Amino acid sequence: MTESIFKPDAIAARFAEAGFVCTGELATTLFLADSLSKPLLLEGPPGVGKTEVAKLWADLHGARLVRLQCYEGLDEARALYEWSYGKQMLYAQLLRGRGDTAADIPLDEAVRALHGKADAFFSREFLLPRPLLEVILADDPVLLLVDEVDRSDEEFEAFLLEVLAEAQVTIPELGTLRARQRPRVVLTSNDSRDLSDALRRRCLYLYIDYPSFEDEVRIVRARVPDAEARLVEQLVRFTQNVRKAAVRKQPGIAETLDWALALTAVGADGLGSTVVRRTLGALLKSREDVEHVLANLPRFK
Repeated sequence: MTESIFKPDAIAARFAEAGFVCTGELATTLFLADSLSKPLLLEGPPGVGKTEVAKLWADLHGARLVRLQCYEGLDEARALYEWSYGKQMLYAQLLRGRGDTAADIPLDEAVRALHGKADAFFSREFLLPRPLLEVILADDPVLLLVDEVDRSDEEFEAFLLEVLAEAQVTIPELGTLRARQRPRVVLTSNDSRDLSDALRRRCLYLYIDYPSFEDEVRIVRARVPDAEARLVEQLVRFTQNVRKAAVRKQPGIAETLDWALALTAVGADGLGSTVVRRTLGALLKSREDVEHVLANLPRFK
C-alpha cells in the first residue's frame, strides 16, 4: 500500500475533530485494517455509529465512499452490474439502418453476418456498473461500505467472498476483473442473524456497543455544544436508563443527539415532566415505547 497509514492516535484525533469519540479499540482496528489490507466487519446494535465510522475513515484518506445498502433479495444484478438493454437495442437498430445486419436473408446467412458482432453488445461499452463493480473499476481511492450485510441473503453473502478475498469479480461475458487498486472495505451488521464463518474469516472484526455514560456525554457535548452541561448529563442518563428497559426500539446515539438538539431548541434547562412529554418523540420512535416511558417517568430520570 503506497498511501500513508495513520497511527491509532492520529485516527482518534482526526475523528475527534469531526465530533466522533473514537475508542482505542476502534482506532487500533482501523490502523490494523490499513496495515494488513483487510476488510473490516463492524457489528453492533443499530444507531451506535458504524456507518459513521466508514464515512469518517473514507474522509480521513480522501477516498470516495461507495455504499451498497443491503436488503433481503439483493442479487448480483443490483450489487455488481447490469447490461444496458436499451443501449444494446438502440445500437442494434442503428446497425440495421446501416444495412450491417440482415433482416430478409436466410437464417444461416444472417448468423454468419452477425458472427463476431454479437459479442460487441456484451462489452464494457454496454455495462452498467453497480457499487461492487464501480469499486473494482475505480481509478481513484475508494472505500466500499457494505451496509447492514446481515439483511441480505446467505447466497449473496457467499457471493461477496470473491470481492473480499481477492478484490476481484467475475463477469461471465468478460471474465475476471481485478481491482486497479485494492479498496478499503467496511461491512456493517446489526447482528440480526449469524454471518457465515467464511465471511468472518476474511475480515477484521470489532463489536461496537452503546457508549459508556462518560463517552456519550462527550459525544453530545461535541455535537451539541450549545447544550447546558447539566442538561446533557441528565438526558444521557435518561437515555441509558431507557436502553435498559423493555422498549421496542432502543434509542441510538443519533436519537440522543436529536433529543439534545430538541431540548436545546425549546430552551429546556432540565428534564421536567412537561418538557419530556413534549419532546420525547425525538428520542423514541414508537407509540408503545413513548407510552411506557411516560407511564414510568420517575424511574428513568
